[in-house]
Amino acid sequence: MSVMPPDRPLLAAAFMICAMAIIGVIDNFIAPLSRHVGLWQFHLMRASIAWPMVAVLPLLGLGGLMPIQFWAVALRSLLVGISMLFYFSALATMPIAQALAGLFTSPVFILLISAGLMGQRIGLWRILAVAVGFFGIILVLQPNPSNFDLKVLIPVCAGFFYALSAIATRSLCAGESTVSLLAGMWITLGIMGAVGTATLMIWPMWQPGEEAQFVTRPWVWPMWDALPLILLQAIGSVCGVFMIIKAYQLGEPSYVSVFEYSVMIFGPFFAWLAFGQPVGGWQVLGIVFIASAGIIIALRTR
Repeated sequence: MSVMPPDRPLLAAAFMICAMAIIGVIDNFIAPLSRHVGLWQFHLMRASIAWPMVAVLPLLGLGGLMPIQFWAVALRSLLVGISMLFYFSALATMPIAQALAGLFTSPVFILLISAGLMGQRIGLWRILAVAVGFFGIILVLQPNPSNFDLKVLIPVCAGFFYALSAIATRSLCAGESTVSLLAGMWITLGIMGAVGTATLMIWPMWQPGEEAQFVTRPWVWPMWDALPLILLQAIGSVCGVFMIIKAYQLGEPSYVSVFEYSVMIFGPFFAWLAFGQPVGGWQVLGIVFIASAGIIIALRTR
């Protein structure tokens, strides 16, 4: 019988903050990458590079590759994959602050789904968190009622499917190793990339100059301009996820999860520093509200 290692909260927080700093930086390069390759080619190439790296993780003692329940891991991987398709599509078409705001609606969706569909009781504090988080989303996305653009819903869809994947992780995949879940995610993203690429080769939909060219662009060759950015994304993602795993091994989950919201500082800050992407005062306030909602939910779950 293995002995649970003692909590090391400060080290766990350090790992999580480092992971979020990496992800906050590398996700800023999706917009320039989208000018060279399409969404499907990106996911296929990134998964091809990342999966062998994940396959090495069992050698580091982080768990086995084979799932216990294949269908549960496959369902969870599908939900994560759909979420990432929406998220990266958003990164290519809007500022990273808005894309992250949409993705981090997931705690709010988790609470709503748990209460509305699964019959779980939620208290006053977590109801307050839902209201605060929703107000923060409005401030960051800043939809215009007189000229509503459906594009603002893309990152919110990412948050919705990410919430479903989190519920599936908790309710269906509790006994699975983290490495098997990671491997399933990368395999699924690779398959999605391959299917999307093949579909666009058979039924091309891309026209030069289209706003949605990242989603509809077929396979591009040569891709030397994009390859360094794809390598950066693959290596950075694996390193970031490795640190996330380590953080959850070293600290209590509800404590560690609070530090995930630091990506909403690193991402927009690097976007401003490297690309001059502005973040307005109301958007900063919205980011604070969304992070506060997540922190309230995490603390009230302890």
